[in-house]
Amino acid sequence: MSVGEEVRDTQAPPQQSLGTAAARNLATTTKSAPQMQEITSRWLLKMLPWVQVQGGTYRVNRRLSYSVGDGRVTFVQTGDRVAVIPAELGELPALRDFGDEEVLAELARRCEQRDVAAGEVLAASGDAADRVYLLAHGKVEKIGSGLYGDETELGVLADGAYFGDQSLIDGDAVWEYTARAVTPCTLLTLSRADVFNLAERAESLRGHLAGLLSIPHQRTNHYGEAAIDLSAGHVGEAVVPHTFVDYDAAPREYELSVAQTVLKVHSRVADLYNQPMNQTEQQLRLTVEALRERQEHELINNREFGLLNNCDYGQRIQPHDGVPSPDDMDELLSRRRGSKLFLAHPKAIAAFGRECNRRGLVPESVDIGGHHVPAWRGVPIFPSNKIPVTDARTTSIICMRTGEAEQGVIGLQQTGIPDEIEPSLSVRFMGIDEQAIISYLVTAYYSAAILVPDALGVLENVEVSRWR
Repeated sequence: MSVGEEVRDTQAPPQQSLGTAAARNLATTTKSAPQMQEITSRWLLKMLPWVQVQGGTYRVNRRLSYSVGDGRVTFVQTGDRVAVIPAELGELPALRDFGDEEVLAELARRCEQRDVAAGEVLAASGDAADRVYLLAHGKVEKIGSGLYGDETELGVLADGAYFGDQSLIDGDAVWEYTARAVTPCTLLTLSRADVFNLAERAESLRGHLAGLLSIPHQRTNHYGEAAIDLSAGHVGEAVVPHTFVDYDAAPREYELSVAQTVLKVHSRVADLYNQPMNQTEQQLRLTVEALRERQEHELINNREFGLLNNCDYGQRIQPHDGVPSPDDMDELLSRRRGSKLFLAHPKAIAAFGRECNRRGLVPESVDIGGHHVPAWRGVPIFPSNKIPVTDARTTSIICMRTGEAEQGVIGLQQTGIPDEIEPSLSVRFMGIDEQAIISYLVTAYYSAAILVPDALGVLENVEVSRWR
């Protein structure tokens, strides 16, 4: 056999039928609709009862409350030194509504930094109280005495909290509990002596403190609301008290927030490439999904109306041991009546499940619209990746009561707006420009309102990456 014959024998046999690559030129492929990984369950949007806000603003009327500064204090850090922002001292009850910036700055300079180790006692029950503590970082537990002399935990304080504020105006104040550091802490202290020494030189502060001490004690209920005089259990011709229910003269109003974008589609694409799927419809569908995702994010994180930022500080609690435990979830539930749902990051739900496993507990599940959702004490725990996880691997768990009739948390919207395609969401044609590009304005209106403070509670600083 010659060399030429060997080459011919090794060549591929001739093709006897049409190949698949060429055949696909005449075939129609089966296509999926455009997919989007950003889409989540959006349980908050599904579970919130939505209230129609016809005028674009919702006013929450409440009984008159005699509020005191019960917020949190903010600090600035430079290296290992911590300072309180002067205006933040207005969160202290004794300095509520005091606006002299120069005096506040001087008070901030008089605050002394103190770094303590875990287990150190900051104040002992029964001792004289002569200073306020501002907690910049760490955790402090408040300890009381039980009926038989054993210790009872009254609460846990964390970053931004303060305690001992009554000592600034009451010379006879004593500590009603023991304050002990749970973790290494950085605190600032401001003594009553420093406040009154400055008041001798600053007329504005002296007048403010004098006015504060002259205000008669207001009769309130357990929630700080103006008391309603009642009589019960009397016999005979007892004098029945007269009363009335006073209202808050400056109720909070919630304006509908907005999320918008302009969707652009070239007219050539809209005209020629609409089979088998309408290009404009698919573009709008994905844009609406993104708007709804942003809406849920805002309902949780917005500074003006978001749930995390608007939870009353008295309804924020700290985990006893860092990780979310059944004890913490029980305390969160006990703070309010009729809790309807928990909302937590999936990592927090997993951390809670690990703690239940460690204790030999099996959380139940409930059926919500055909979905099996984990629950605790019959209250469903819905996942939401909109709740942030910090760099320190901590997050929050939200618990809420919902509904207008239940004085809970409600969503706000306005339906019936022009060009509406979903409740409170519209798509408006804006025209075609000189480049033949079609524009659509896509708009969603929404907000949320907390009708009474105990409708919403938050378990803060939950550790999600600690295994034990």
